Amino acid sequence: MKKTENGGVAILRENGTILPFCRWRGWVLACLFLLAAGTSLLAAKAPPNILVIVADDLGYSDLGCYGGEISTPNLDRLAAGGLRFTQFYNTARCWPSRGALMTGYYAQQIRRDTVPGVPSGASGRRPVWAPLLSELLRGAGYRTYHSGKWHIDGKPLESGFDRSFDIGSAGQSNFFKAAGNTVEGQPAEQTADYYVTAAAADHAVACLKEHARDYRERPFFHYLCFTSPHFPLQAPQADIDRYRDSYRRGWNVMSAERHERMKKAGIIHHLLPAMEREVGPPYHFPDALQKLGPGEINRPLPWEELTGAQRNFQAVKMAIHAAMVDRMDREIGRVIAQLREMKALDNTLILFLSDNGASAEIMVRGDGHDPAAPMGSAATYLCLGPGWSSASNTPLRRHKTWVHEGGISTPLLVHWPSGLQARGELRHNVAHLVDLVPTLLEAGGVKKPSMMQGALVPPAPGQSLLPAFRRDGTVRHEYLWWLHEGNRAIRVGDWKLVAAAKGEWELYDLSRDRGESHNLAAQLPDKVRELEALWHRHTEDTYRLARSDQPAAPAAEGK
Repeated sequence: MKKTENGGVAILRENGTILPFCRWRGWVLACLFLLAAGTSLLAAKAPPNILVIVADDLGYSDLGCYGGEISTPNLDRLAAGGLRFTQFYNTARCWPSRGALMTGYYAQQIRRDTVPGVPSGASGRRPVWAPLLSELLRGAGYRTYHSGKWHIDGKPLESGFDRSFDIGSAGQSNFFKAAGNTVEGQPAEQTADYYVTAAAADHAVACLKEHARDYRERPFFHYLCFTSPHFPLQAPQADIDRYRDSYRRGWNVMSAERHERMKKAGIIHHLLPAMEREVGPPYHFPDALQKLGPGEINRPLPWEELTGAQRNFQAVKMAIHAAMVDRMDREIGRVIAQLREMKALDNTLILFLSDNGASAEIMVRGDGHDPAAPMGSAATYLCLGPGWSSASNTPLRRHKTWVHEGGISTPLLVHWPSGLQARGELRHNVAHLVDLVPTLLEAGGVKKPSMMQGALVPPAPGQSLLPAFRRDGTVRHEYLWWLHEGNRAIRVGDWKLVAAAKGEWELYDLSRDRGESHNLAAQLPDKVRELEALWHRHTEDTYRLARSDQPAAPAAEGK
């Protein structure tokens, strides 16, 4: 750029000639016009496809990209090409989490967790003002698919889905049996090599192929819910053999190694809390311990204190858990390969998460447990238990059903090549399942209705995470709230007040102590009272909402 003879400004071209200001101004205006047109084109581009993948009872550190030693290359690639959230929360249990994820409300608000005096919990029916995400997206032109676990009231094909592979309650008791599962409402076919993790991916791939063939002009929403690695721990023998000797050093060593990798990656920075040796499964089934034999143990004792039989038994259990996670990752890889083949991957917003933390439960259900059968086969019924659950939830405290950090924290991977500039970045932004509905509706350009079936739709607690996709720390909640089976918590900023059922309140500063090792309740009683009052106020408001179907306001007089 240089000054002209009359004091004006001109632009100097690469060939040495001068573009006078009047012509330069026209050039700038033309560029601005093109820029505006480009912005308009970006705003008007096709809404993204949406793929939500949910694991079941996955530990916070089970994935390779979250510090785990289990082979998860497909999920790791999603992380490398997108985002990893480090402080994303669920509800501590399966059905409340799925209700919150698919409606954008806390589970008690929609009667999908216990509300005193109201039919609620796992068998609770949602209010008419709480439609599922699938219903909202289908109403906006999305083609909708469900593959896997459901555990929400109603049936998928009656809840906004065009196609569904439903792993029913019976189907959740044995990974090798098709009984209880349905495909488009019809009984699933039993095959010699049936394995439900693969069956869920088979259905997902089939839906995507159909979409590419018959519905290419429409965006899709696919809700893909694996039952891995939920109990019973079962996997094909070849998958188990990949990890046969991987866990003989024990849960204390494996947890410490995960912790170091997580610190190095910047996922966490606090100290590793000690395993609580007196905290066992949330429910006690003494008959199950007898059936499982002398190798089972229901406390996370130091590995060196276990007998040889216990060490062998426990090491194989974790090998099966790892095999289940590994196999789920490979099946996810098939789904991603199909997206790539149909040239849909770039504009598909993919989310991966778990419904709760790893489980300390130990029980025997379904077809029972044959101690003489190979561990992990269809004839066995094994659970992870508190030792390996503590390691899977590294570096967080406690397990599924508790609302300490180990029970309510999940990995969240976000991958969306055409919608995200970030690649391989961490997001420490605090967020919750209730944020996913507003996030996905905004991404899809879908407006949530103000009324449903004649009932007013009440304000929801979640917020869109799209700003956090672009820059960390941009989405803030006044508070986040938890209640499950008497376990209760509230988080305000970095302060967390938490209590086990029938236990005293504990207070933690999560900015320094996410492992919840240093209880500050006695030192800061005023902060405890402040947060406790907020917890009770929200609980009362929640119960009031759950007991009402929000009837429409009466019409104004004269109308």
